[in-house]
Amino acid sequence: MEFTPLHRALGYAPSPLTDELLDAAINACVRETDDLDWKSELPPIKGLPQSDVPKDIAAMANAGGGMIIYGVEESQKAATGRKDTGEFTEGHERAYRSAAVSAISPPVFGLDIYRLGTDSRAVAVVIPASVDGPHLIYRNDYFGAPIRNDADTVWMRERQIETMYRARFNERRRSSEAIDSLYDEAATGRDTDQRAWFIAVAHPRIPNVSTRPDRDEARAIFERAEALTFSYSTSKGIHPLKNVDSINPRPGLRRWVAANTATSEQQLWREAWTEAHHDGSVTLAAAIGAHRKTQSGNYEGWEVESQGIECCISDFTALIRAVAETRHLDEYEVRVGIEWTGTQPLQILTVDNFGFTYDGVSSPLRTFAPVRTSLNAAWDDYAFHQEVYRLAEDSVNQGGITYLHTIFEPTAEEEG
Repeated sequence: MEFTPLHRALGYAPSPLTDELLDAAINACVRETDDLDWKSELPPIKGLPQSDVPKDIAAMANAGGGMIIYGVEESQKAATGRKDTGEFTEGHERAYRSAAVSAISPPVFGLDIYRLGTDSRAVAVVIPASVDGPHLIYRNDYFGAPIRNDADTVWMRERQIETMYRARFNERRRSSEAIDSLYDEAATGRDTDQRAWFIAVAHPRIPNVSTRPDRDEARAIFERAEALTFSYSTSKGIHPLKNVDSINPRPGLRRWVAANTATSEQQLWREAWTEAHHDGSVTLAAAIGAHRKTQSGNYEGWEVESQGIECCISDFTALIRAVAETRHLDEYEVRVGIEWTGTQPLQILTVDNFGFTYDGVSSPLRTFAPVRTSLNAAWDDYAFHQEVYRLAEDSVNQGGITYLHTIFEPTAEEEG
């Protein structure tokens, strides 16, 4: 469900953005505000980066996000009627998105673009709130930071720019604190002196606190993640999402929990827990040491199969993607680690050319260095898959392992 400035202006609950909603706003003579801008015509595709489009997008992003609607006539800032924009082609959309990236610094990602109507066509562009402000516009040797002031676009003064930079740096610090707090919570209480645990957490740069997902939405998120993970990896290895109850998620403190289902003495070696928080955060904790080695025995607690790490990362990133799709989120801060407090050094095991477990290239680790990165869950499939692959490489490389065996490289078909 969407909740846009149109919904807010009309007093509507979250719902799909439709042509009927736009007509209702026009009939109500909704006025332009700091987060809603009426425009009668689409900008021409030629020279779009040099037009007012980058300034309009940056101004909205600097003011906390907003919405530009093309195909609406206005008088004294109030909507008065429709004006057909003509066809908004895929080429036009690509040029529009490109202008938001190439003509603004830092770029504005994550635009949502909607084509509305058939007889009288309109285009709605939703600009997300940004924590990377101020977004600057460069023209020749000059630059400026536009911002919305009620229904007008003005240029920030030096003190406003200084304040926005300070807010950006403070946000980065708070985000780092939030991700570390999530990680510590997910790692607490695990028997890390007996077996190594994979811990991964992700926190959205801009959390979604407008609504709370219900149980059905939570179930759909976990089920979607189960499907997505196999677009990044094979079914080999132990996937944590196969060992949690995604059908009956339990309520937690501002979150939904997919609890461990590997509860018997024979299954406990593959214990796993996943959480989808109401604000869009994601956590995954899975036992990764002391996995089953043979029918009658397990690896030692400090011995970790590299493909087990890959399975965890594939499931974890799939869960991020699934939550982001449902909660309309984009950038995430991520921390991935392996917790082991036993006396023996941690050892990551790979497989040889015949598929047998091999420890000849493993570098013993006294401590697994946490892997931190940023993921944009709004990227296309190819770009997101690339980040999944790199995250897995970073995780196994520090154990002396070069190649991935479960997560496969993104393909040209995804890029196309």
